[in-house]
Order: sequence, then C-alpha cells, then structure tokens
Amino acid sequence: MLHCNITSWSNMLYQIYETQRSIMEPFADLAEVAAKLYSNTNLPFGQTPLAQRISAAYDLIHRLGKDYEKPEFGIRTVKVDNVDVAIFERVEIDKPFCELRRFKRFTDDGATLSKLKGQPVVLIVAPLSGHYATLLRDTVRTMLSDHKVYITDWKNARLVPLSEGEFHLDDYVNYVQEFIRYLQQTYGNCHVMSVCQPTVPVLAAVSLMASRGETTPLSMTMMGGPIDARHSPTAVNDLAVQRSHSWFENNVIYRVPHSFPGAGRRVYPGFLQHAGFIAMNPDRHATSHYDYFQDLIKGDMSSAESHRKFYDEYNAVLDMDADYYLETIETVFQEFKLVYGTWDVRNPKGKLERVRPQDITNTALLTVEGELDDISGCGQTAAAHGLCSGIPQKHQMHYEAKGAGHYGIFSGRRWREMVYPVVKSFILAHQTGASVSGTPAQAVAADKPARSSKRAQAAAKAPAKAATRPAGKRTSTSAA
Repeated sequence: MLHCNITSWSNMLYQIYETQRSIMEPFADLAEVAAKLYSNTNLPFGQTPLAQRISAAYDLIHRLGKDYEKPEFGIRTVKVDNVDVAIFERVEIDKPFCELRRFKRFTDDGATLSKLKGQPVVLIVAPLSGHYATLLRDTVRTMLSDHKVYITDWKNARLVPLSEGEFHLDDYVNYVQEFIRYLQQTYGNCHVMSVCQPTVPVLAAVSLMASRGETTPLSMTMMGGPIDARHSPTAVNDLAVQRSHSWFENNVIYRVPHSFPGAGRRVYPGFLQHAGFIAMNPDRHATSHYDYFQDLIKGDMSSAESHRKFYDEYNAVLDMDADYYLETIETVFQEFKLVYGTWDVRNPKGKLERVRPQDITNTALLTVEGELDDISGCGQTAAAHGLCSGIPQKHQMHYEAKGAGHYGIFSGRRWREMVYPVVKSFILAHQTGASVSGTPAQAVAADKPARSSKRAQAAAKAPAKAATRPAGKRTSTSAA
C-alpha cells in the first residue's frame, strides 16, 4: 500500500508542477505589462513617485514566474577576415531524440568562399544534461569563423511520443557514430569536439569504431568532462556516489503529464534539474537577481540585458529520458565502467561490444580543463590520455585554462581568447588525410598556443586514489 502511494505521488508531482505553472503564467504576463506601463514616462503610471522601482519589481516578478522555452541559436552572420558571412541553420539528420544541425555559411566574396571550402569540418557534440544545445551558442559562433560546424541538438524528452521507443546511453553512443559516419561520407573525415557530459559517450563511440577497424575522426577535443570522475570529485560527483541507483529512480524520475506529446514517458524533469542547478550556488543567483533589480532602477540597460540573456539560456531546461539518465549515473559516476574497462555498448543490431579506448590509434586527442571547474574537477578529462594509450604521445595534448570555471572553457572571454586558439591550432595541425600515426605537416603548431598543465598530466597518468565515500551501486550566393 505504501509503495502504491509513493508511486501515485511520483506520477502526480509533474502534473502538480505543470498546474502551478499554468496558474502562475497569467500573473507573470500581467507583471510584464505592469513593468512596461510604469517604465513609460509618457504615461501617467510612469510619472508617479517610485515608478522606476515599481517597474523594476514587476519586471523581476515576471522573470521569476515566466516559462522559459527553448532559445534559438540566433547566429545570423559571422566575420571571416572582416567579411560578413551569412549563416543558415538546417537539420541534416532528424532522429527521434536528436537533430544533427548544420550551420551553413554563404558569401558572394570569391576569396572568402575559397577559404571557407577548405576549412575543417567539426562535429560539436552538445551535452544532454539539462540545458539545450544553445548553451554552446558562443562555442558555435566562434568556431564558424574557421570551421564547417555541425552540432547535436538534443530534443526535450517530454515532446517525444512513447511510440518512438526508449532512449538509452547506448543509443547516445550509436547516434554519435551515425553522425560521424555521415560527415565522413560527405567530407571524407571530420573532427569531433565534446563538451562536458558527452566526452564519455564520444570516447566510447570512437573507441568502438576503432575496434571494428572503421575510419575514426582526425581528432577529438574533449572539454570539461567526467572521463574519470574519481579525480578531484566535485559536489556533482559526491551526490552520485552517496546515493544508490534506486534512490535516483525513486526520487527524481517522473512521468510526463498528458498535456505533452511524450505523455507517460519516464523522465528526469527539467524543473528538478533547474532546482538542482540553483541549489549549487543559491547565494550567487540571489545576488545576480538583486543586481538586476538595481540595474533597472539605475537605468543600466546594458547590464540588465546581459542578465536577461544569461538567464534566458540558463532557465531553459529540457527533460531527459529516465533510462539514459540512470544509466549515465551508473556507468560514469558509480561504477566507472569506462576507466575499469567493463563497459559494453549494445549496437543497433543488438550485439554487445566492449569499449576499448586503447584501440584508438589514428585520432589525435586534445583535452581541455578549467582551473576553477566545480563540475568536472581537475584531472577528470585529462584521464582520457591514460586510457587512449594507442595514440602516439606527439598527437596528444592537454590544456588547462587558468582562471576559468566550467562554463568559461566553452563560453565567454576566456573561451574566445585562451581556449579557442588552442583548439583551432590543434584541429588545423591534424587537418590532413594522413593517419595521425604519421607526422602531420603542421603538427608542431599544436604545442605553441599553450603549455600543458603538469598537475593535470600527472593526474591522467597516475591511478586515482580509492574513493573513501560510500560506493553505492556501481553561387548567386555561394555556400560552404
């Protein structure tokens, strides 16, 4: 009887949240209208005492109560050698749980077009860990100046009908392999960049391709990911090992309400993930919103707009399929299957295949970590070098971005000024048709932009210390 009550409550919580959100929505809209009325000095409302403060208060209420939908990338043009190049988004492959999205570039300038056509092809594998792929907007915009860019745009699980079936971690790995093969068929080969969570399934995908004797990408760039979560454990890692698999299944998994196409699907809801994001740094978020209120009062619209842009992205979250989420917790954070060599992935034909990173020999490897990363700790990403023992040392590189947190390694000033030059140079150094077991003509360029972190190199080579925490369950207009 108790189990039935718990199950019933778990099925109701998502519906309760949606009901509350629906009730709040008209009040949030009304607050937006009131904020505009009190901020307009041409109206009587805007001429009353404290009008600016009242407007700021209503604006804040609106933003705290509104529903944040999936943002668009919104990249219309990029500069290439001071020439404006138009960007057109299109979906190349549409899978039940993901779209392979291309950012196609157009220009009428002959010299620029010639340059664009010769640039490397990069598949950016975006994280499926709560936020949309648009979180990597700055990554994509920066990369487009020097690369042909594709990105995995993961879908909100609550919008995927049950008829499309389940989605497992194995499916994620198989999707990545399919996208890589598509780019190889189109261009001959490609480079792969993974940010945060997908570093693990991307390494698995390339490992499986190597084990089968398939052509593997020219290079892998892995940024801030939990390849070996035993190194420098963070609060995220601690939660995963302190709670059992059954705890996650019983406490964070709910069914999608009937008002969505994915009704009945078991998911880790976005609103719970968002609550977890906020709970990690509540003081920082409270201060940020207070500063936003003060900026509105002072009329500092530039700072206020920066706040809006950040939280429009940060507050937009998606649901993850329960099977995928629980298997990721178990495989990556509890049983460390990748580093222990015990991870078997089921391919589309139903056959289990062992993940063997040591089989990778013809793909260069760059790992990037942020010195102040509080999500993927120091050494977690660099551990990939120890696993990929088949890649020649001269084609491996690690870079630690000084003063950068987790988001700083793929977005913002530190990404653009510190990390991107390293990534660009490394990709260019391995943009050849030859195997990396040879000597690329530009290989020396990879080491010049930055020096490897000795601390991270040591962490990658040394075995992780045993965890002391509970283990848990382990051409009119031309294009390029």
